[in-house]
Amino acid sequence: MLRSVLLTAMFVLFGAGMARGAGNGPLRDATGEWAVLGGYGTTHRGFGATHTQVQTVDAIMRYGHFVTGELGQGWLKGRHEVLLELPLHLSIDQGGRSMTGGYVLGSWKFTSLEQVAPYVFAGGGILFNDLGLPTQGTRLNYSYQGGTGFQYFVSPGLAVVGEYRYHHVSNAGTAEPNEPLNSSKFLFGVTFYR
Repeated sequence: MLRSVLLTAMFVLFGAGMARGAGNGPLRDATGEWAVLGGYGTTHRGFGATHTQVQTVDAIMRYGHFVTGELGQGWLKGRHEVLLELPLHLSIDQGGRSMTGGYVLGSWKFTSLEQVAPYVFAGGGILFNDLGLPTQGTRLNYSYQGGTGFQYFVSPGLAVVGEYRYHHVSNAGTAEPNEPLNSSKFLFGVTFYR
């Protein structure tokens, strides 16, 4: 499974990036974007200290603000973007209990292609955890994450999104016990550029 995700990411970032177009017009001129993402996540029991299975249905509202114009050359050409996210993670295994909070992520969006915009991102935030797990000592948790995705433009200001992210949740040692939740999330959605 992990091998498939890594191969897909390498293709999106490197293989597809070699096919140079005239550049991505919507990304070149945009100041920001609004997106709605939905998907599925599951923990990796045995990865690190994760022992509990937590499967989630995820909904994320995202605002992205570009902080640079286009930088770089060739297939590496892109723009820096700051992403602000409001996530809601509903747990299937814990009877619909939830985690919610806020994330701040840094992103590099590749702009050398005409209709597709691959990107990478990393960051973190705060989560209020109401999963009721006895292996987590507090409801206030923290998350760090990183991943890759792509946007496929269906019109100049509208794109469909596919994304994978590694997602970590723990209380950062502020309470005992502190079992981390290390998971993968697969998200799809739409984004609107302005």
